[in-house]
Amino acid sequence: MESLRFVLPQSEIPTHWYNVVADMPNAPLPPLGPDGNPATPEQMSAIFPMGILEQEMSAERWIPIPQEVREIYRLWRPSPLVRAIRLEQMLGTPAKIYYKNEGVSPAGSHKPNTAVAQAYYNKQAGIKRITTETGAGQWGCSMALAGQMFGLEVRVYMVKVSYGQKPYRRSMMQTWGAEVFASPSEMTQTGRNALAADPDNKGSLGLAISEAVEEAASRADTNYALGSVLNHVALHQTIIGQEVKKQFEMAGDWPDVIFAPCGGGSSFAGIAFPFVAENASGGRKGKPVRLVAVEPASCPSLTKGVYAYDFGDSSGFTPLMKMFTLGHDFMPPGIHAGGLRYHGASPLVSQLYKEGLIEAIAVPQLATFEAGVMFAHAEGIIPAPESNHAIRGAIDEALRCKETGEAKTILFNLTGHGHFDMASYDRYLAGELGDFEYPEAAIKESLKHLPNVG
Repeated sequence: MESLRFVLPQSEIPTHWYNVVADMPNAPLPPLGPDGNPATPEQMSAIFPMGILEQEMSAERWIPIPQEVREIYRLWRPSPLVRAIRLEQMLGTPAKIYYKNEGVSPAGSHKPNTAVAQAYYNKQAGIKRITTETGAGQWGCSMALAGQMFGLEVRVYMVKVSYGQKPYRRSMMQTWGAEVFASPSEMTQTGRNALAADPDNKGSLGLAISEAVEEAASRADTNYALGSVLNHVALHQTIIGQEVKKQFEMAGDWPDVIFAPCGGGSSFAGIAFPFVAENASGGRKGKPVRLVAVEPASCPSLTKGVYAYDFGDSSGFTPLMKMFTLGHDFMPPGIHAGGLRYHGASPLVSQLYKEGLIEAIAVPQLATFEAGVMFAHAEGIIPAPESNHAIRGAIDEALRCKETGEAKTILFNLTGHGHFDMASYDRYLAGELGDFEYPEAAIKESLKHLPNVG
């Protein structure tokens, strides 16, 4: 019987994270401080431990993974690579479809790959508390889990619309000992200001980040942790792509194209970055792998944003980063149920896109949930709404292969399961969700408020 699951032994858990900066054709542009000059580690040390800052600014190709982190990774890593043969049969495609199942972690997504690392470095630095934000809740759950493992208190500011839509994500965080507040909240000046301006404010990731950073900067015992966007987060996720390479060798196959959901960029970076260096040297057997970031049409930073310096949060507490952005005060529509709510994209992902080394597409909401239901029917796993974006990209590619007769090998990152996202599926199945293409006029208005630097 043909093998459909490719599982590495635990001895193959990567010993190092891969830093794509070492293999980029141009050095990344530095984050800027409020004066417009490059931000210094000292400026950023108010909210990050030095171990994380060293990684954030490193150009070393390989960065060792601490043994304590690898020990915890053993709870779920290496994650399986699976061939979706039933989905292939459903589509009637000559293509082969594989997925990397990151939903096997205790938190149900890829996010613990970096949450555990960040908790470790904060614990080493003597930090007692972590503040963070979460949108759909996967990151908040992961940070709550990691905080519990290292004895850190965790406070999560959860985007208000998700706080209401995803009560069981909130329950997971609280079960692992975290405090959870709907953002905007009355806990911070940022939140109070937002509520004064609009008492019905549904929240955004940028706003929740502002609340978390404001609190972290005000307490010496507290640091801030971010689940996506920054270089060190992308770095920690590269264990996904490193495992994938070994698993494809086990399968005697190799991907022609890789799809991953892209909000801030961590899941895309995790699976795609380890292929960037290989592509730069012409690819395996002279054929580069296409690397496609899939974002929602209602929050289209790569496909409709501008490449500019912008704040990572709504209130301007963070350093300025060069990225594709919709503007730091961008507010996703309340009907948007698919996660991926961030106004910008990872500076590293943005630069690779700007330089033509990766691709990006935006897909509408209904098409993503349709793809998730198709995948559930074929493969049995109900995917997280974020993962549905990558599944949509993979299905569309497989259908194109059906038309052309090409037998491509397609890989996508199944970033998590959707067991705690069923309220969104309920709305889809009841016909209550709609598509929302973010208006060009609204994007232009938001972009008027970009900082005038760089």
